[in-house]
Amino acid sequence: MATTWIEKLRSAQKTCLLQDGRKKVHFTFSDGGEMAEEYDVRTDELLVRKWRKKLNNSFATKQTSEQWEYEIGEQLAPRNLESAGLIESLSNPIFVRKDSSTAFIGRVRNLPFPIETYMVTVDEDKKNIVIRTTNKKYYKKFDIPDMLRAQIPLDQNSISVAHANNTLIVS
Repeated sequence: MATTWIEKLRSAQKTCLLQDGRKKVHFTFSDGGEMAEEYDVRTDELLVRKWRKKLNNSFATKQTSEQWEYEIGEQLAPRNLESAGLIESLSNPIFVRKDSSTAFIGRVRNLPFPIETYMVTVDEDKKNIVIRTTNKKYYKKFDIPDMLRAQIPLDQNSISVAHANNTLIVS
């Protein structure tokens, strides 16, 4: 699987540009799917990775076929309160992957509980990480697609947890 992923990357059509202090790389795969990555020019840190898969069904609309799915980083979309009607509360927990050069990092903002409240476990059957609180106020499952593509198994002993500024950091 890891070698097929590398071959898929090598055979993809690639476009690169520098803009606003970011190096942006766009991949177009033979199956019609797309991947875009953004790196910081100074630190070469991966800031954003997003995917857009080609929809083959007849129900695909222009809006659904143009939406990007963020794997790393977050979508910075301005909120239009007049047209939205109902919007999500700004105090809801927000999960974002922000990787470093040495670790895969998941960050959950807006979690005010002390660190003793959180339990982070590895579900080896489903190959994902589970975050839950002992007071049952938060539950989240997430996987690390980079590790799945490279066929690297998750290990409970290699996971570390920190909490600061209402943010739970799992690496």
